[in-house]
Amino acid sequence: MTNDTVIWGIIGCGDVAEVKSGPAFQKCQNSKLLAVMRRNGDLAEDFAKRHYVPFWYSDADKLLANPDINAVYIATPPSTHLHYALKALEAGKNVYIEKPMVLDDNEALELENAVNKSNQKLVVAHYRRFLPMYVKVKQLIDSDAIGSIKFVDLRFLQPYNFNDKATWRLDEEVSGGGYFHDIAPHQIDLMYHFFGDFDLAKGIAVNQSNINKVDDTVNGIISFKNGIQFRGMWSFAIPNYLEEDRCTIYGENGTIEISFYKETLKLNSNKINKTFEFKNPENIQQPMIQETVNYFLGKRSNPCPVEDGKLVTELMQEFTKKETIQNGANMEVVRAK
Repeated sequence: MTNDTVIWGIIGCGDVAEVKSGPAFQKCQNSKLLAVMRRNGDLAEDFAKRHYVPFWYSDADKLLANPDINAVYIATPPSTHLHYALKALEAGKNVYIEKPMVLDDNEALELENAVNKSNQKLVVAHYRRFLPMYVKVKQLIDSDAIGSIKFVDLRFLQPYNFNDKATWRLDEEVSGGGYFHDIAPHQIDLMYHFFGDFDLAKGIAVNQSNINKVDDTVNGIISFKNGIQFRGMWSFAIPNYLEEDRCTIYGENGTIEISFYKETLKLNSNKINKTFEFKNPENIQQPMIQETVNYFLGKRSNPCPVEDGKLVTELMQEFTKKETIQNGANMEVVRAK
């Protein structure tokens, strides 16, 4: 192990690691991918050979026992994130963990405590923070390009994907509760990244389509501590004509409009009306992984700490949990001030 290079092992070299993240560990400065693990050893070997990775395992404990590895990327389904993160920390490895960080706020608290008690570092893979379009949005907000922000409207509405082979997303015990838990963490994290902590959140989650057993529609609102109001609607079984991917930020002097799967930003203000076009890197997590490497090497602060992942977990849980009182469903949390 060296002090100037982060030497990685990947636990879970599946679809996400194939293009979005895996190759970036070899492209980043002061970074080397040494080993990968997947329960199916043949698939782990296949990944390793195609990506020129020296070692592969079918057992995570063997990867964690490799003394040359000083950091681990956890890219398994969410139900095993906490398990592998705790084992990696115990083994003295720094951790880069996929979203959603964990399944619920109890797991988030357990992981936060484990990180704070260890000598290791942990980063949550909310990589959109460092993609060009979202960097620009943050700059526009911080420079008051549309004046004081008043409220945000997010609509992410998709038809049901009958061709999706990743069936684990629809297993609540594995994913946490359907497509919302897989897709919304990035979007909710960006709202926190842009606007800070929140005072109050409410939500309703329902299964409108009954195509499967998980809720497919989520409606959530947030009151941020700075007074900014947020409302979001997610649906993953919407009629085709209602499909939409839009987030609009409303300020005193104009709006910023983006979509999450197109690299286009529209700025409309009393000073300028302009459309910005962006291009993401081939391996979309590379900017975040580079910032994570820099953090592990002591060159910068944490680009997305466990506390941020915990806050996103809390918001998602408040949007989707089921509680009943005398007059029906009550889904509300008020944060301590």
